[in-house]
Amino acid sequence: MTEDSEREAAADRSGLCAICGGNFPEDELRAARAIRPGIFDLMHKDHPDMTHDDHVCRSDLGRYRRLYLEDLLEEERGELSELDREVIESIETGEVLTQNPEEEIDETTTFGQRMADHVAAFGGSWTFILSFVAVLVVWIVLNSAHLLRAPFDPFPYILLNLVLSCIAAIQAPIIMMSQKRQEQKDRLRSENDYQVNLKAELEIRQLHERLDYQMARQWEKLAELQRLQIEYLEARDEGDTDRAP
Repeated sequence: MTEDSEREAAADRSGLCAICGGNFPEDELRAARAIRPGIFDLMHKDHPDMTHDDHVCRSDLGRYRRLYLEDLLEEERGELSELDREVIESIETGEVLTQNPEEEIDETTTFGQRMADHVAAFGGSWTFILSFVAVLVVWIVLNSAHLLRAPFDPFPYILLNLVLSCIAAIQAPIIMMSQKRQEQKDRLRSENDYQVNLKAELEIRQLHERLDYQMARQWEKLAELQRLQIEYLEARDEGDTDRAP
């Protein structure tokens, strides 16, 4: 096959988009009659000359699908949030929304924040509790049982109270820092779950609409086929009647 014939064959397998007017290959176009009525109505509103015999490219079809979903959500919820717009955009582009918030947060974690997590994790463990109790018991025994000639912190253990106050004063904000980071992780995780659930809901709704539309078209074709069969049978009966003596 020559180069000119290849170009002619490619031109035969291409067509024009009724929205943007561009020339696209056949696999990049979608027949307007196969588009769901809601999306087709939006296209026809902007392009009144468009008919069911026309074709639409994938990019324009994705853009009008996004507009259709935006109108659908606005009717149900009112104003769209940024999360809703991200979900609609992911449906248009085919982007995967599922992500691990741990990885996203770890990328921006500072050394101080990592230390706060480790301190909070150790401060809330049985290892810390048992170790701290052991230190307190040894401290009190050494300063109360006269095991030392000159106790460094005799009763009422003023130095011990000072040490405990300092530990509590330092440990409390560190634990709050760690809890704040955990709240941030929980918020990102809940936002991601919301986006994934919303996308799944919209995809399922679109699938149901597509199935309903295809079923309606199948019923129309069956009804048309039945009508043609009836006409054929009636015409054959009339022919048999005319040939009868």
